[in-house]
Amino acid sequence: MHRRDLLANGVTLGLALPALTILPWGRAAGAATPAGKAGPDGTIRTHALSLLGDPALPADFRHWPWVNPDAPKGGEIALTALGSFDSFNQFILRGTAAVGLGNLYDTLLKESAEEASTEYCHLAGMIEVPADRMGVTFELRPEAKWHDGRPITPEDVVWTFNTLRAQGRPFYRAYWADVAEVMAEGGRRVVFRFRNNENRELALILGQMPVLPKHWWEGRDFSRPLLDIPLGSGPYRLERFEAGRSLVYRRVENYWARDLPTMKGTANFDSMRYEYFRDSTVALEAFKAGQIDFRTENIAKEWATAYDFPAVRRGLVKRDEIRHELPTGMQAFAMNLRRPLFQDARVRRALIEVFDFEWMNANLFYGSYARTTSYFSNSELASSGVPQGRELEILEKYRGKVPDRLFTEEYRLPVTDGSGNNREGLRRALDLLRQAGWTVRDRRLVNARGENFAFEILLNGPSFERVALPYIRSLERLGMEPRVRTVDPAQYQVRMDAFDYDMTVDVIGQSLSPGNEQRDYFTCAKAQENGSQNIAGICDPVIDELVEMVVGAPDREELVARTRALDRVLLWNDFMVPNWHSRTFRVAYWDKLGRPPRNPKYALALDSWWVEPARVGVVEQGKRETQQPPRQ
Repeated sequence: MHRRDLLANGVTLGLALPALTILPWGRAAGAATPAGKAGPDGTIRTHALSLLGDPALPADFRHWPWVNPDAPKGGEIALTALGSFDSFNQFILRGTAAVGLGNLYDTLLKESAEEASTEYCHLAGMIEVPADRMGVTFELRPEAKWHDGRPITPEDVVWTFNTLRAQGRPFYRAYWADVAEVMAEGGRRVVFRFRNNENRELALILGQMPVLPKHWWEGRDFSRPLLDIPLGSGPYRLERFEAGRSLVYRRVENYWARDLPTMKGTANFDSMRYEYFRDSTVALEAFKAGQIDFRTENIAKEWATAYDFPAVRRGLVKRDEIRHELPTGMQAFAMNLRRPLFQDARVRRALIEVFDFEWMNANLFYGSYARTTSYFSNSELASSGVPQGRELEILEKYRGKVPDRLFTEEYRLPVTDGSGNNREGLRRALDLLRQAGWTVRDRRLVNARGENFAFEILLNGPSFERVALPYIRSLERLGMEPRVRTVDPAQYQVRMDAFDYDMTVDVIGQSLSPGNEQRDYFTCAKAQENGSQNIAGICDPVIDELVEMVVGAPDREELVARTRALDRVLLWNDFMVPNWHSRTFRVAYWDKLGRPPRNPKYALALDSWWVEPARVGVVEQGKRETQQPPRQ
């Protein structure tokens, strides 16, 4: 799932994902810590890697702490997706991939949803880390096999890595840039060699790679979308589909890893059905009608007003707000710096001054959100106050290359009284625009050449229009000519990959341990590479250097200081108009679903839920009754 898809209402979570991540897999950074003891040559053989200290679980752990290991297997869960799909190859730019495909593939390691940046052996049964940290070796489990019964081999891993880096999305090349080579060794070992030992997260992020079947892809063009049902090795297989409309995944009864501690108590549904809807409003109505069993609600207004229907009042539908400790990253209106209109920092700040979050939060969101003031919000990595200590030492090198005020003032976003009459913000914005060479003539904001200040905000669904339209009305008071354009998800993805937009809504997810993915978000190399996640087109030598410092941070203390320095420079350049964030998962579900008594810190963990056999009949009868017309 691409991170921008999180803006759509009713986000569907792939059940194989251990956390609510917005890259192809989770990510981490810091000093990777193997859990085992070093041998005579300094090589460590271990069952887990952690970037924030020792792993919490021993080598003989039996299951994840938050799951119910005796959860019943069976039943179906129906989920929603928005838009359409035309491909089962989610690893390339072309095509629109179907949801849920992550359930088909196993990864070398499994990320713990209870520990930050910690992964345990899964497809790999053992990890070897050499004393010089110049590589990592994964030893595959002998019982690992594809759904067709053939064994998973080191050659599959090597082929997957090389193919994704050569033909996959640009993300992979940035994420794995410090891998020098990969080779199969013996019957079950895969050896990765690194270019240096400064990229501390590299061993761990290689463990996140989904392994693909080399033999199935022979004779197929990996660079093209396809609708052949893929061969996998994971807990589910794709049973059937209707192109662009629905998919059904079926649990694999003889799944090779079903009794591993990383799988015990998970993958409990016999089938998972995804129904596609063009519009989030229709998807919500389908949930109310009982056609869908579970949904996450990302629209505060809907959460506050749309869930008072008969099934809720009868207790057939449950609503929960599940607290999490995930870093919330940055959601924002991103200006495309590739456009001349947004290359002046004063113009960008003017657009920030006009955005009235306090009015929106009170009138659109029912006061349910907090303003986002950092690219690493809701974590210790967020900058605050003025730089001090080690962070100040890092930034001193860049005096004269970053805004001077960065050293003496705390970065602040404007705050209004919430009345909707943001006169002070408009006044500050107009002053900044005049400094940048814009003037108002005949109620139109124009430059020295008489060109209008006109731009388009590109959206992929109507739900965000209610935010964009009030913002546009405020901008129009300055004489600007903004407009909103909402397109279907397929067209949106094509335009995003080609950077064909003026402004859009971007979601930059972060973890507790940022690292290699920052290259794809913020560096010059990715600003011009189609399909990258540098949506704003950020290209600044200082930021490039700070990103590499974050990637190469030798320990946690240094990582925090370097990330805060990066955050501060990003903020003071005013690349985006920050939005807001929530610290809970808002979920609604029909009462046939059961879940463990507690949730892990860093995930919704829907893969550990199950169907309660005793409740199925009651709920299905309730669905039929609530759908009947009232008696006259």
